Amino acid sequence: MGKKINSKRKGVAGERELARKLREYGYDCRRGQQYSGIEGEDVVGLPGIHIECKRTERLNIYDAIAQAKRDCNGKIPAVFYRKNNSEWLVIMTLEGWVPLHREWANSMELSKAGENVGTEN
Repeated sequence: MGKKINSKRKGVAGERELARKLREYGYDCRRGQQYSGIEGEDVVGLPGIHIECKRTERLNIYDAIAQAKRDCNGKIPAVFYRKNNSEWLVIMTLEGWVPLHREWANSMELSKAGENVGTEN
């Protein structure tokens, strides 16, 4: 039973750590269950993204993404994962990643177009 408690404690600490890290990037994130009682959301505050937070040494990626997909309620499912002494990783399906990349690419094109306004002779 002690191992399960330690695992749960590590998971909670991971959720807090991830929320803090996302706040450093300017997102208003926090642990989901701690503040709002939202079941199935480990960290809330990224609009349109369902965060499944995993803080473990060994991760079955497909089980984790399946859990995120089950719990996503129409949001884009993503697994945020970190093991000891490593950086955070984000794991998504290709189906979830493509719309995000398209949006980013479109914003880059608009940005470049804005930079070129008034520079043509």
